[in-house]
Amino acid sequence: MPKIGGRQPVLKPQDVVLCAKLSANSERWYTFAELGRELYMSASEVHAAAQRARSSQLVINDEEGLAVSRAAFEEFLLYGIKYAFPAQTGPMTRGMPTGVAAPPLAQQFDQTVDLAPVWPDADGTVRGISFVPLYPSVPAAARLDRRLYEILALIDALRGGAAREREAAAAALKEYIYDGHL
Repeated sequence: MPKIGGRQPVLKPQDVVLCAKLSANSERWYTFAELGRELYMSASEVHAAAQRARSSQLVINDEEGLAVSRAAFEEFLLYGIKYAFPAQTGPMTRGMPTGVAAPPLAQQFDQTVDLAPVWPDADGTVRGISFVPLYPSVPAAARLDRRLYEILALIDALRGGAAREREAAAAALKEYIYDGHL
């Protein structure tokens, strides 16, 4: 328990990315160095993210290491993410599809050419409206881990989608968080 009189911990976007990674790979145990390599962050940055997530009760220590508190993470994503980290969109760019333009929602929604939300990325293959990722390394980390990519895309649908898109993303995220897959 934190001491009274200390500073109020504040979540940062990379803390959500860390929680998404742990949720996407709940069967795996990671060191901070491994998480750093796979998330394109430093080990100390991952450690600080874990501390903030733990302080916010999004992450717990279990017998094998860090684990996402599924109920807390779900509640935060469904009711807080769009307020804590609102969607930031910009001009047309080349990038990696996110939100409703990415799996698993892409097949559920018609995609209008040039209106797909994309994370700006030089290696991207789709042209669309730029959608600022939670953290700059998200596109690179998502290329390494398909489940992480899908969870982050669903989170972006919650952050910036219309009501119907948010509803579909919420249902899919619940399956990911509790079952580990769709």
